Amino acid sequence: MTKNPTYEELEQRVEELERESFERKRAEEELRYQKKRLESLIEYSSLAIVTVDEGHNIISCNRDFEELFYFRESEIVGKNLDELIASDEYIEAAISYTKESLEGKTVHGADKRQRKDGTYVDVEFIAVPVNIEGKVIGAYGIYQDISERKQAEEALRESEEKYRFLTENIADIVWTLDRDFRTTYVSSSIEKVLGFTHEERKRQTLEEMITPESVQRLQKMFLEELRLDEDSADPDRTVTIEVEYYRKDGSTVWMENRVKAIRDPAGAIVGIHGVSRDITERKQADDALRESEERYRSLVENTMDGYFICEIPSGRFLFLNQRSCDLHGYTMQEGLERTVWDVMSPEDHGRIQKRIQTRLEKKKLSSERQTYTGVRKDGSTFRVEISTSLVTFQGGPAVQGVLRDITEQERLEQQLQQAQKMEAIGTLSGGIAHDFNNLLMGIQGRTSLMLMDKDRSHPDFEHLKGIEDHVKSAADLTKQLLGFARGGRYEVKPTDINELIKKCSTMFGRTKKEIKIHGKYMDNIWTIEADQGQVEQVLMNLYVNAWQAMPNGGDLYVQTENVTLDEEHVKTFKIKPGEYVKISVTDTGVGMDEATRQRIFDPFFTTKEMGRGTGLGLASAYGIIKNHGGFINVYSEKGEGTTFNIYLPASESEVGGQRSEVSDGVKHGDETVLLVDDENMIIDVGEQLLHKLGYTVLIARNGKEATEIYEKNKDKIDLIILDMIMPALSGGDTFDRLKEINPEVKVLLSSGYSINGQATEILQRGCDGFIQKPFNMKGLSQKLRQILDKE
Repeated sequence: MTKNPTYEELEQRVEELERESFERKRAEEELRYQKKRLESLIEYSSLAIVTVDEGHNIISCNRDFEELFYFRESEIVGKNLDELIASDEYIEAAISYTKESLEGKTVHGADKRQRKDGTYVDVEFIAVPVNIEGKVIGAYGIYQDISERKQAEEALRESEEKYRFLTENIADIVWTLDRDFRTTYVSSSIEKVLGFTHEERKRQTLEEMITPESVQRLQKMFLEELRLDEDSADPDRTVTIEVEYYRKDGSTVWMENRVKAIRDPAGAIVGIHGVSRDITERKQADDALRESEERYRSLVENTMDGYFICEIPSGRFLFLNQRSCDLHGYTMQEGLERTVWDVMSPEDHGRIQKRIQTRLEKKKLSSERQTYTGVRKDGSTFRVEISTSLVTFQGGPAVQGVLRDITEQERLEQQLQQAQKMEAIGTLSGGIAHDFNNLLMGIQGRTSLMLMDKDRSHPDFEHLKGIEDHVKSAADLTKQLLGFARGGRYEVKPTDINELIKKCSTMFGRTKKEIKIHGKYMDNIWTIEADQGQVEQVLMNLYVNAWQAMPNGGDLYVQTENVTLDEEHVKTFKIKPGEYVKISVTDTGVGMDEATRQRIFDPFFTTKEMGRGTGLGLASAYGIIKNHGGFINVYSEKGEGTTFNIYLPASESEVGGQRSEVSDGVKHGDETVLLVDDENMIIDVGEQLLHKLGYTVLIARNGKEATEIYEKNKDKIDLIILDMIMPALSGGDTFDRLKEINPEVKVLLSSGYSINGQATEILQRGCDGFIQKPFNMKGLSQKLRQILDKE
């Protein structure tokens, strides 16, 4: 039986019910507050929110959900969630997310959701379960539009792919370094260019990457960038720097680097980003170009020729090297203020303008080089050779040219032409003198024969002696011709030139007292090999010319010195360089002009009036000195006097004694003589002279006949008179054959020429003597006895 509650128990129960009712009301009130708060939160949130029950049916959505998916709340409340997803691609995933949230899980995700108009929107979502007193009664779906972010991420991805493709496939090397110059990134192209892998490069220090000079250059650049930062320079600036990298094989390669600073959000430099390109070939080309330009500059500045560029048509100088300025006597600044017309003789302006016009018209020039007269700053002139071509300079047409001072060259060419002319005239003169001497020989011989039969009382004696004197004078004339042409040397011996000059000066000074002679003789003067008589003749010729140039008296200066001549000094005179004795003869006379000076050594040229000179004195002096292995030149100006300089080769021989004298009188003999000559006139006269002197005579008219006669009569023939110049077999060849027949044969060489080089060679090969035509009976007799009586 149930026991009825007591009053106290009922009262306690009522209090409990009242308390429960209050708590329920308070909970309901709290629930309503929370619901209202949630609804307000949902409504005014910037997120799109939808609420579904446990059957996936939509209970509500907020305004952002409507705006995101284009649905009105009234259009979707009560509908199932899968009715809003038209694409099968996303239904399964959406239901799966909702199912998990209805099971009490909070689910995060991101995918596409379809809008009302069928388009899709990228969303990020959270599915949150709705739990009331431990029971899940639905779920909230919270969505955020991430389309812009997805587009940005896609753009970034595409950019990164392009960047990666670019950095991995270009030939340039892309890299980044931190502030400690450690590699944080490098593109794969490094392996192709330098041979290192990514990993190898990242382990390297800066000193292992580039050469020491490049390390300093890169560090200096980085410090400069830090300094520029302090000056608020453009933070996005880039720098280009050339750096020499090491290859893996140890070789080096030059790279051009475009460098930019890497900055943190605060703008501070935290590293370096760069792109490197191989410029080795360009660097080599640049170096080659620079070296070429340096060589060109060095050539232009150091050449002995002038170089210029002048404007057309003004002729204003646009460029000059220092040599051009020196040639014309201007400083560089002064030269650039001049025109080509200022530095060239006015007489040449027309020719220069014509050549420039011809070049502009692209016509062919007769010669690339032309000679002109240049004008110096001081007004003096010089001869110049110029070679030109058209160029473009400073954007306009111009002429570039190379100019060379040829003043000395033309002087040397004139000397060479003079020497060649003298040689040609000498050859002609020698031939004339030879033939003339043969004629004189005939006259002299017949005169001598006639005089043999007449004493002084005979009426023809004086006439014959006069003929003989005229022959002697004519022979002296041809001797001068031969001195010029061949420079015959009769008796060459070591000579002290100081003593010879002193003797000549004393003799000349006694007769020409109005001339004061000043001698300056070098001590220890070198010995020369000379025919003293001929050198005396040269000196006397010079003294006489000096006397005639000083009609009112004056001073004559004679000086000797030892000199050494190089190739440059002697090349135009066709002699060897070496040691020479120089003799200078200077007068204070009237001097001579250039035209006279050019012809001073020509045979028969004279400035004297008719009958006062033959014009052979200086010509023979020229030939004598030349045949002694030396040369003679002259310096003179009108009114300034004249200086003759003679150069004679030095000898190591010691000076010997005086010349021996030949005894006077005709000497006879009874030996057998073979007379060899191709001239009938000489044969006829010679044979008679020899007979008169008592000799038995055999005759030969050429060298072949002479050898045949001698071979048959060598035991009978005591001496042979041999003509040097003969056709077919010459005197020299004939002598050699005679020596083969009898090494002891005695031969007297005879010629209308004097002792030239060929005669000297024959004498040196053992010939016993030389006699020059024309010779008289006394001279012939004495020569024969000198040879025949010699033991």
